[in-house]
Order: sequence, then C-alpha cells, then structure tokens
Amino acid sequence: MITLLEIWLLGVALAMDCFSVSIAQGLSARRVLGPIMTALVLSFGIFQGGMTLLGYMGTSLLSHHIQHLEYIAVVLLFYLGLKMLWEGIKKKDNATTKLLTPVGIIVLSVATSIDALAVGISFACLQNVALQEVLTAAGIIGLCSTLFGIAGLYIGIKASQHINIRSEILGGIILICIGIKLLIENLI
Repeated sequence: MITLLEIWLLGVALAMDCFSVSIAQGLSARRVLGPIMTALVLSFGIFQGGMTLLGYMGTSLLSHHIQHLEYIAVVLLFYLGLKMLWEGIKKKDNATTKLLTPVGIIVLSVATSIDALAVGISFACLQNVALQEVLTAAGIIGLCSTLFGIAGLYIGIKASQHINIRSEILGGIILICIGIKLLIENLI
C-alpha cells in the first residue's frame, strides 16, 4: 500500500524534469505564449500521468526494455538542446516558437515522462498496490507536473528579463544538462 504522502512526494520528484524543461522554455520565450505554453504544461501532466498508467498496465511488455527507453529520452533532450543552441547562435529571432510546435511539445513530454513509465512498472511489481491507488497516483503525478511546468515557465520568463546572454543558448544548455543527468543515472 502506498500512502498519500508518498504519492505526493513521488509526484513532486517526477515533476522536476518538467520544471527544468519549462524554465528552459520560459528563458527562450522571454514572454508568455499563452496557447503554446498551456499546451506544453497540460501535455506534461497528461504524459506523466498517462505514462504511469501505461507502465502499470503494460509491465509484461515493457519491463525488459525500460533501459532503452531512458536512452531515447537522453537522445531527445540532446537533440532539442542542440537545436535550441543552434537557433540561439544562428539567428536573432525567437527559437521557441519553432521548438514549441505540436511535435516539439510531444517530444519534450515523452522525454520528461520516461521516469513516470518506470514508476508505473514498479507499481505493477509491488504486490499490494491496487488499481485505485495507481489511478490516484497518476492523477497526482500529472497535477504536480502541470503545476511545476507553470512555475518553471514563470521563473524562466522572469529570469530571461535579467539575463544578458542569449536565452535560447542558456535554454539549450539546460536541456543538454538534463540529458547528461539522465545518461549518468543510467550508467551508474
């Protein structure tokens, strides 16, 4: 059995990647991009909660391949980070609108929700976790990811107003650092 406190703590822990990526996106945007940013944070919540459920439901199929999924997340974050760096170096216009296309939002959502998939798999491996607890956990994880995504965007936008370096470059560096963190976690 998982306590409600444990579920909330897990939700906050899983939301940290969404928070970091949102800061990077806020830094790049430098201003509120309402529909795009709303889609981003909602996508974070939906994917985090959904991947938790997917991991729980599809354990037998995916449990042998979870390490490979982590490396896919690393590649996606490196790709998006390098794209932001390139756009920041190459042009003076805002790279965020190019990165935050529907496909870009989905790629970021998948890359940040691989850990939630692993959590869902671990729930399935525990013998005393009921489906109702997993549904509650998925909802809380999704809510935390959405709220932390909103906070990250706000912090990134506010910070971009006080940073002198090209914010697309800084955002790209942040995404690459998240990818490096995931890579190190998988190699250890």
